[in-house]
Amino acid sequence: MREDELATRVVDHYSAVHDDPDIRLEEPYDAAERRGVVDVYVRVRTPERVDHVIELKGDAAVRRATGANEVLRQYRRMERYFHADESHALRPKLGRTEPGARFLLCFAPTPTCVYHVATHRSLYGSVDPAARVEDVPAVRTVAFLTGLDGDPADLGMVSVNGDAPFGSEAFLRAVPDGSRLAESIRRVDDDVIESENGV
Repeated sequence: MREDELATRVVDHYSAVHDDPDIRLEEPYDAAERRGVVDVYVRVRTPERVDHVIELKGDAAVRRATGANEVLRQYRRMERYFHADESHALRPKLGRTEPGARFLLCFAPTPTCVYHVATHRSLYGSVDPAARVEDVPAVRTVAFLTGLDGDPADLGMVSVNGDAPFGSEAFLRAVPDGSRLAESIRRVDDDVIESENGV
């Protein structure tokens, strides 16, 4: 599954569930002489501004990467410098109760990506969900996308860095029956899925 397919579904989802979201693909950032591009940047108002900064990984990206460390370095770089760029800066607001930014690392629900995450589960699972952009609370999520074939409003995620580690009973219960992710998990060797010692 290619990243442009994932991006199309993500864009369709935000358009379906939010009123007038500001959506940008391949959004560049430039801060402290660090330049980069995020796959999808979405600004929604709920009613306060919340930025969704999304890195998408399909089969080709996972195959090209030297490992999970390389993928996480790119993700951390995005988190560190995206809002440091003045054009994306977040400002603290009195009374804010929800995160002002969500940093998402989303994998395609394919056997290649399932195998990659399974064998590096300890690294992806170690990503702390709690984050900050200076004085603004934020959230980090590493997850598989689900619901890619249905209504765009039903696009979802199954996290691997929250309370249900990859391969755990809680994680497997969260995987929608009949989904691409469920099928991909079935196609990867059970020893890989159930291993508690991913490298």
